[in-house]
Amino acid sequence: MRIGLLTDGGYPYAAGESRLWCDRLVRGLPQHEFDLFALSRSAHQEDQGWVRLPHHVSRVRTAPLWTPEDGTRRGSGERGLLARLVTGGGASYGRRDHRRFAGHLRALATAICATEDAGTEPATDGGLFTEGLYGLAELARERGGLHLALRSETTVRILEAASRARGTGRTVQSATVVDHLARAAELERVLRPLSLDWYASESLGAVDLCHAASGGAAAIPGLLAKRFFGVPLLVTEHGVQLRAHHLAAPDAPFGAPVRALLATFHGLLAAEVYRQAALITPGNTHVRRWQQRCGADPAKQRTVYPGMAAERFARVGEHDDQGGPDTLVWVGRIEPAKDLIALLHAFAEVRRAEPAARLRIFGAPSDEREATTYTAHCRALAAQLFPDEATGIHAEGVSPVTFEEIGGPEVPDLAEAYAAGGVTVLSSAVEGFPISLVESMFCGRATVSTDVGAVVEVIGGTGLVVPPRNPRALADACIALLRDPERRARLGAAARARALELFTVEQNLAAFRGIYLELISHAPVRREADVVDADGEPLLFATPAESRLLGHWTQPQPSVTSWADGSEPEPVCVRAATGGPEDGDA
Repeated sequence: MRIGLLTDGGYPYAAGESRLWCDRLVRGLPQHEFDLFALSRSAHQEDQGWVRLPHHVSRVRTAPLWTPEDGTRRGSGERGLLARLVTGGGASYGRRDHRRFAGHLRALATAICATEDAGTEPATDGGLFTEGLYGLAELARERGGLHLALRSETTVRILEAASRARGTGRTVQSATVVDHLARAAELERVLRPLSLDWYASESLGAVDLCHAASGGAAAIPGLLAKRFFGVPLLVTEHGVQLRAHHLAAPDAPFGAPVRALLATFHGLLAAEVYRQAALITPGNTHVRRWQQRCGADPAKQRTVYPGMAAERFARVGEHDDQGGPDTLVWVGRIEPAKDLIALLHAFAEVRRAEPAARLRIFGAPSDEREATTYTAHCRALAAQLFPDEATGIHAEGVSPVTFEEIGGPEVPDLAEAYAAGGVTVLSSAVEGFPISLVESMFCGRATVSTDVGAVVEVIGGTGLVVPPRNPRALADACIALLRDPERRARLGAAARARALELFTVEQNLAAFRGIYLELISHAPVRREADVVDADGEPLLFATPAESRLLGHWTQPQPSVTSWADGSEPEPVCVRAATGGPEDGDA
C-alpha cells in the first residue's frame, strides 16, 4: 500500500524530533511505498540536509512553516507588527471570495475567542471551529494561498471584534492593538498548512493512508486529505503537542491575550484531529491520558511504545560486569527540565553516607544558549559542593563529580557510558517518554528515577522511583542500591528483560504492520472514474500491472538498488509553496 507519512520539524531532515523513529518505521516496512510530506521549522534545519532515504520512498514533498520575516516580526515590537500586517499588502481576492474569507475567518475567530463559562463552546462535531477551518482550506485550494489575506487589516479587525464580543473572557477582552496585531501574525503562522499545494489527486489524494508522526501542524494535511479525498488518518504521538505548547507558553514573546488565543486554537485543533482520526497510537499511558483530556475517544486509542535499537547495548547488557560499584551515572541533555541541581544536592547526601561514591554526568553537547548557561551553573554548583579531593599532600585533587561527553577515548559510545556505573539516575522534573531510562534497562542497570511522565510505566517495578524535586528521597534510594549489590543485579536483570519485551524496534514494527492492514481493510475503496464501468464496477485490466512498480515505470530503471559508491538513488523531491496565485473575481 502507499503510505503518506506526515512530519513536522523532523524526518527526513537530519535534525529534528521523531527522526530516528520515522526512519526505523520506513526502513522496517519495505513492503509498503512511502510518500513523505515534511514541514520544516527553520532555515537551520533545512541547511542540515536529509538522512539517506531507502529506495521505497518514492516521493518527498517539503514545505517551510517559517519565513525569513518570522524572527524579525516577533522581536520588532509594535512598529514592526504594524509595518508587517497593516501596510504589508492586502489580500487579492475579489469581492465574492473576500466575503467567503471574512465569513470563515469570523467563524474561526468566534470559536477561539469563546469561553466555556459563556456557554459558547464548540459542539461535539467541532462547531464554528471546523466550519471556519475547513472553509478557509477550501478557499485556499480553489483560489490560492491565504497568507496575504491573513496578513491584511481585515484579519486584524475580525479578531478585534471577536475578542470584544459578548461572552469572551477577561484575558481575551484585555487585548491591546499590539496584541491584535500579534494575534493576526501568529494565526497566519499556524494556518500556513492550509495554503500548501499538497491537496491534489496526484499528491495526498493518491495515498491509501495518511500517518501523522505527531499532532498539531503535521496532522492538518491529514485532516484535509480525509475531507477532500476520504483518506483515513492515523495519528501517532510520543508527546502531546498541546502539552508542549502550554509548557512553552510562558517563554513566548507576546502577552497573555495572545497566549490565551493560541492555547484555545491548539486545543480545538487537537480535539478535531482526534475526532477525525481512524486510530490514535499514543507512545505511552501518560500521553494517552493527555489525549483523552483533549477529547480523544478511548475506543480509538491503542498504545504502541516507540521502538529502540537494543542491539547497540547487547554487549553491555549480556556481560556479567555490573559496572563501577560505587558510581552513579546520569545520561542526557543538560537542561533545566532534567533538574541536575536536585541531583547534585542529593549526591551531597550520598557522599556523606558513602564517601567513596562518584557521580559521572554524561551530557550531550548543545548549542542552545539556555542549555549552555544551565550547564555552567551546574558545574559551578558541583565545584562549590565538592571541592577537589586529594589522597595525599603531594597528590592532585580530583572531584567526585565529573561532567563528560560521549565520544572520547574513555567513553567512545553510549553503551560505555551506562557501563561506567552500577546505578543509573534520572532526576527530571519534567519528562515525556524517558529514552535514557530504556537505554539503561537494555544495559541491565538498576535505576533510580523521579516519578514524572511515563517513568513508572516504563520501569514497571524494575527500579526505584521517588518524588520529583526531592533530593533527600533521591539520595536515600541511591544509597540503598549502592549498599546492596545483589539487589542491583536482580533489578538490572529484570529491567533488561522488560525492555527487550516491550521497547524494541521489532515490536514497534509488528504493531504498525498490523495497524496499517487493519485500517486499510476498513477503509472504503476509492476508484478513479476512468477505471469503473457505468455501474461503478471495476473495469478489468484498466490499470496496467506496471503501474504498481515503485517510481516512474515508463522511464529507464537502474538494475541495482544502489550506486557503485554505496549510495542509493535519490527519491523524487518536490518543495511545496506555501501559497499559490491569489485569483480574484469581480
